[in-house]
Amino acid sequence: MIKKIKAYFGNVYNELVHKTTWPTWKELQGSAVVVMIASVIISLIVFVMDFSFDKILKWFYDMLF
Repeated sequence: MIKKIKAYFGNVYNELVHKTTWPTWKELQGSAVVVMIASVIISLIVFVMDFSFDKILKWFYDMLF
């Protein structure tokens, strides 16, 4: 059982050190910018939807009561 655990962590280490390709600093910065821009766009879309539904429902309830 202990041998299997050691082998597992040995394989994990080998995979991370020798087989994984890590992004460069420039690639990481580019990805971060893309994520930030996408987050802002999605938050604006959600804001517009929330604002619109709020106004529509207020108008609807004012018509009923």
